[in-house]
Amino acid sequence: MKTINRRHFLRDLGLSAAALPFISGLSSLGAAEGGARRQRLIFMFSPNGTMPEEFWPNQFGPDVDLQFKSILKPLEPWKDQVLMLKGIDNKIRGDGDNHMRGMSCLLTADNLNPGNIQGGSNSPAGWARGISIDQEIKNHLQKNEATRTRFGSLEFGVAVPNRADPWTRMCYAGNDKPIAPISDPNQMFEKIYGGVQDRENLTSILDDVREDLKRVSTKLSPEDRALLDEHMTLVRSLESELAAAADSSELEHPEPEIDPEIELVNDNTPAVSRIQIDLLVNSMANDMTRIGTLQFMRSVGQARMRWLDINEGHHSLSHEPDSNMGAQEKLHRINAWFAGELAYLTKRLAETPEPGGHSGSMLDNTQIVWLNELGKGNSHTLDDIPFVLVGGGAGFKTGRALDMKNVAANRLWLSIAHGMGHTGLESFGKKDLNQGGALQLS
Repeated sequence: MKTINRRHFLRDLGLSAAALPFISGLSSLGAAEGGARRQRLIFMFSPNGTMPEEFWPNQFGPDVDLQFKSILKPLEPWKDQVLMLKGIDNKIRGDGDNHMRGMSCLLTADNLNPGNIQGGSNSPAGWARGISIDQEIKNHLQKNEATRTRFGSLEFGVAVPNRADPWTRMCYAGNDKPIAPISDPNQMFEKIYGGVQDRENLTSILDDVREDLKRVSTKLSPEDRALLDEHMTLVRSLESELAAAADSSELEHPEPEIDPEIELVNDNTPAVSRIQIDLLVNSMANDMTRIGTLQFMRSVGQARMRWLDINEGHHSLSHEPDSNMGAQEKLHRINAWFAGELAYLTKRLAETPEPGGHSGSMLDNTQIVWLNELGKGNSHTLDDIPFVLVGGGAGFKTGRALDMKNVAANRLWLSIAHGMGHTGLESFGKKDLNQGGALQLS
C-alpha cells in the first residue's frame, strides 16, 4: 500500500490524535513504508567497567565457535545472534578524567569542551564537543519520509540520578547539547502516549481511544490486527504496573540527604528496568522510534544494589584490587545482573514478530549495542571497552568474537552507521581517529 502522510490518515479516518501512538506503525493504514525493512538501533549502557576474566572468551576469530564466560551466560539462548568485539578503544584524551571521557566521549568520539567541572584529574572539563552517534543516525533517518518516526529517538534511563554533568550524559544532540534520559516510567509513558490532560479523571488511556481503535480494527490486515491487540494488551499491563508502583511510592530514585557519594537506588529498580524495556520494545514495535538508548545509572555511580544483597557502592567496589575476592564476587553479581537485563531486552525483541507481516522477529532487524564507559574499573582503562552486539539490525555476521587489536571506537560507529543505511558518513568524531575507515563486520 502506498505510504500516505501521517497527518492525513488520522484526518481521513476521523480519529483523534490520541490514537496515533497505537496505529502509527500499522502498514494496513498506510502509516508505514510498505514492504521496506525497518532497521532499529538500541544502545544499552552499564557503568564502572567489567571483569575481563569472566567476560571475554578464551578464543577469538571469525571461524571460532563463540563461547560465553560466566557473566554472559544469560545470553546463551541467543548465542548465534551475538557479536563480541574486543580491542575497541576510546582514544579520546584531553580535558577531564577517564570516567568523564568514557561517559560523554564514547558515543560522541570527540573531546570534551573546556569547563569547570572537576573530576579525578588535574584538568576540569565541560560537555562533549559533538553529536553522539545515536543522534547522528537518528537525524539521517528523520530526513527521509520513509524512515521518519514520531519521536526519532527515545532516551530511557534506569536509576539515573537527578543531576546533570558529564558523568550522567552519554547522548548529545550536538556541541554542548547533552540529552537527559528519562528514568521515570510514568514520564516516559506520558511522553509516548501523551495528550491526556488529566489522568486522574481517566481510568485508562485505552478507554480514551477505545472507539477509535474499534473503528480502525475493521480496516486492518489479520497481522496488523494481532499487532494492535498485543500492543493494547501491553499498554494495559503497563498502566497497571505503573499504578501499583505509584501507590507504593517506589518509583522515585531519591538522592541521599547526608552522603553525596552514595546513591540510594530503590529496591524496585529491577521492576523499573523491565517496565522501561517493555516501553522501549513497544514503542519500536509500533514504529514510534527506531533509535533508542537504555542507560543504567551513571559513570562513577555508587548505586547500592540491595536486591542483589549488595550494600556497598558500585564504584567503590570497582576500585577494589583483584585480590579482594569478596568485592570480585559482588562485582560479578552486578555485571551478571546487567547481562540479564540485556537478555530480557533480547528476549522481548526475539519473541515479537516483525510487524507488517514480515518474516522473522524484531531482533532480526534490531541492532543492540551493550557498552560501558571503562574496560576495567580499578585500572580506569579506556581500552578494550566491553562491546556486545546482539541482533541483525546492522547486518553484521554474528555468533563470533573478534579481537580488533586496539582500533578507535570511531571506526565502529562508522560501521554501525553504514549498516543502518547512513552510507554517506565518511568520518565521525575526531577525524584523525577514523583512519582505516569502517570496520568490516559483515
